[in-house]
Amino acid sequence: MLVVSLSQCVVNFFLLRLRKNPTPFERAVWLHQSCQLVLRRIGFGLHVVGDPPSSGLLVSNHLSYLDIMLYGATMPCVFVSKTEVRAWPIVGLLASLGGTVFVDRQSTISATEAAARIEKLLASGILVLIFPEGTSSDGVNVLRFYPFLLEPAVRQGIIVTSAAIAYGARPEVPESSLCYYGDISFVPHILATMQLQSVWGTIRFASSGNIYADRKQAAAETQQQVTALRAER
Repeated sequence: MLVVSLSQCVVNFFLLRLRKNPTPFERAVWLHQSCQLVLRRIGFGLHVVGDPPSSGLLVSNHLSYLDIMLYGATMPCVFVSKTEVRAWPIVGLLASLGGTVFVDRQSTISATEAAARIEKLLASGILVLIFPEGTSSDGVNVLRFYPFLLEPAVRQGIIVTSAAIAYGARPEVPESSLCYYGDISFVPHILATMQLQSVWGTIRFASSGNIYADRKQAAAETQQQVTALRAER
């Protein structure tokens, strides 16, 4: 079912490409619809608490390759992800076609180019989602936020909103078992996840966003906000 759903999404994308070269927002809408389709087909639940913003910069903790699927199903947005995501089966293809900005965090040139693209997207009114931890975790703690990718929003006076994602499954499965982090292998992990019953994700949005004058302050405060949203589980 997963492969069939992905194939349908890819066909829909190329039908869109036949008509015209899709804009970043049109790619985001395609990704939104594709993620909704895939989640519905594989039977994963999605609970959303609060209202997602329609524009600006959105920051979140990062737990799994599923984060892109769940956030993508919640609203149209452009993701910013590490370059390794492009090679992930299924999620990598969806992210690439959806216009994700990929960043090689070991390359100053790549990071600078990504920041310029983010600034352009924000200026056009598109919602951009970043994972400032720089990597996924086991969910025990929200890691320190790196401030660099917050700079485009700070420079333009764009609203920055916080959100937190969490996972669960029945019978009671530790959230860490659903997280993809460290040296866990992708294929065995996703196969094990697909065999679980009643898998769901919960996304909580802050009630409002803020405009920051300093990227380090933005990183510190949004990390605290995400931590507080995680504690509401």
